Amino acid sequence: MFTRIKEDIACVFERDPAAQSVFEVITTYPGFHAVLFHRLSHACWIMGFRWAGRFIAHIGRWLTGIEIHPGAVIGRRFFIDHGMGVVIGETAVIGENCTLYHGVTLGGTSWNKGKRHPTLHDGVVVGAGAKILGPIEIGANARIGSNSVVLKSVAANATVVGIPGRVVSAKPEANFGRDEIAYKLGFDPYGATADMPDPVAHAINRMLDHIHLLDQHVECMRKVLQEAGLACPEESMPELDVSELDASNPSKT
Repeated sequence: MFTRIKEDIACVFERDPAAQSVFEVITTYPGFHAVLFHRLSHACWIMGFRWAGRFIAHIGRWLTGIEIHPGAVIGRRFFIDHGMGVVIGETAVIGENCTLYHGVTLGGTSWNKGKRHPTLHDGVVVGAGAKILGPIEIGANARIGSNSVVLKSVAANATVVGIPGRVVSAKPEANFGRDEIAYKLGFDPYGATADMPDPVAHAINRMLDHIHLLDQHVECMRKVLQEAGLACPEESMPELDVSELDASNPSKT
C-alpha cells in the first residue's frame, strides 16, 4: 500500500511542474485524493461490499469533484491533473502510467450490461474535456487531444483530435514549403487553440502535396514530348503559393 502511495506521489512530480513538495501533494491535490478513494472503494467492490464501495466513491466525488465508479480497474502510477469534472465508468480499464486532465469522460454508449466503457492501455494521455465513449480500446502511448470525442478504437502511439476524433499522422513526410506549420502536429492537453492540429486541413494539405507531385510528373512528360518533336500546349498554369492560402485565412489575421 505505502509503495503504491509513494509511486502516486512520484508521478505527480514527474507530470506536474507546479508540484512543490510532498506535503503539498498529499494535502492539496484532488487527483491524488481521488485515486486513494478509488483504491478503497474498489477493494470493497471486488469483495462484494457493493454499497460500501459506492458510498466511499460518492464521498470521494463530493470532496474532489472526480467521479470514479468503484468497479473501474485502474493501473499503477495513474495521474489526474486538476481533475474537476472527470468521470470514469464502471467497466473502464486504465493501464499503467496513464494521465487524465480535467473534464475527461470515459463513458458508455449503451444501457446494456457488460463491457460498455473504454480500455486505456499503458501510457495514454487524455487532454482536457475529451470524451472517450463505448467499449473501445486506446492503444499504448496514444494521445487524445483536448475536447475530442472518440468513438472508435485508436492504435498505439497515435494522436487523435477533433469531433469525431480523427488520427493525426505523426509519420515524417515530405512537404513542399510547409515546414513552418509542422509543429501543428503536436499534442496540447489543454483547450483548443488556433494552432491546434486540424485533421481536415491536414487531409487537404496531403491532397495539395499529391497535386504538386502530379504537376512535376506532367511537366517532365511535357519536356520529353517536346524533345521528341511533338507539340504541347503552351498555356501556363497559375502557381500555388501556400503563403497566400495562409494570408486568406481569417484566423491568421
